[in-house]
Amino acid sequence: MVRKIIFPVLLVFLLFFYSLTPRVSSQSETEKRQEELGVKIEEYTRKLSALESEKNTLSSQINYMDTQISITTFRIQQTEENIVKTTEEIGKLTKKVDDLNSSLDYLSTVMIQKIIEGYKAGKTDFFDMFLDEKNLGTLVNRFKYLKVTQNNDQRIAFQAQQAKVNFEEQKELREEKKKKLDELKITLGRQKIALNEQRIAKERLLEVTKNDEKIYQDLLAKARAEYAAIQGIIAGKGTEVKLRDVVRGDAIATVISGRSCNSSGSHLHFITQENNNVVNPFQYLKPVEYNNCSGSSCGSGDGDGFNPSGSWEWPLSPIIKMNQGYGTSWAVRNTWVGRVYNFHNGIDIIGSSDKVSAVADGTLYRGSFSVGCSLHYVKLVHKDSNVSTLYLHVYAL
Repeated sequence: MVRKIIFPVLLVFLLFFYSLTPRVSSQSETEKRQEELGVKIEEYTRKLSALESEKNTLSSQINYMDTQISITTFRIQQTEENIVKTTEEIGKLTKKVDDLNSSLDYLSTVMIQKIIEGYKAGKTDFFDMFLDEKNLGTLVNRFKYLKVTQNNDQRIAFQAQQAKVNFEEQKELREEKKKKLDELKITLGRQKIALNEQRIAKERLLEVTKNDEKIYQDLLAKARAEYAAIQGIIAGKGTEVKLRDVVRGDAIATVISGRSCNSSGSHLHFITQENNNVVNPFQYLKPVEYNNCSGSSCGSGDGDGFNPSGSWEWPLSPIIKMNQGYGTSWAVRNTWVGRVYNFHNGIDIIGSSDKVSAVADGTLYRGSFSVGCSLHYVKLVHKDSNVSTLYLHVYAL
């Protein structure tokens, strides 16, 4: 009976520990492919850096965009292969956990049976066997057998404990892999959005320039002139005339209809300064109904952050349409304007009307700055404050 119990147990553990023994395998095709993609990403990243220093022509800009698209495509392929690999690993771990669970159930049953057998064997009267000369040999053999059985029981108990530890470790490893899989899926989603942005940016550039170098250079020249004018105004170099004191909500200007100083169309470029330093307007403006058109398309979800958290009313009446946000905007990252500037110092917005209102009490100035184009604006120096606001592409009222 005992042999019938011990031998199957030992066999189960031999097979079990063999299955957990790490085995050296040759590099998988997935790993080779991952290495190849990594080499390509490094190669194209170096190419991208080189293109940044090239003469800014339409062909070099298109080449730059194509290189960006290639890098993002390679990264998507890397992530997709990681997802497949991680999914397979989770499947294997799930099978291993299930097998371990079955093994532990079986071992628990075996251990209970051994306890029962040991209890039955313990019922034999020791003194009766000792006084019975015929049973003396059996007694000696039983002592030897009990010693062996005790050793086997200790070994099996230790192996059972190890099996339990391995079971918990495999479960934890599986949970880690599941978290990794979730993160990879999020990364893949972001990478696909980035790829779509890059393709749209290229299409827009070709559409605007009609694939004509002269048109492209004209766009760059106009954008540089407008940017220089904005920088001059921020630095206080504009020609300014004091108009009057105003209170919050007063009409102070109207948005210029159509193009102004090389802008692409009617909009208000709103800038906030604190101690003469440009700051994010969203920290002062209050939440409002809006339409975010700063990305690949209106409401696409890939645009600049729109997160006002202050108390100011907006300078334009809602619904607010935002064409470009503050900071390293989508346009800077994905379009040719990134060749002109790398940081957007305000927000470009359109409202339900062209009327521009003061966001606070203060003193109003009318101004302009000319450098290749004449950029009209008003400036509001806020009362009892180190804050001022600039309203560009407007005529003062």
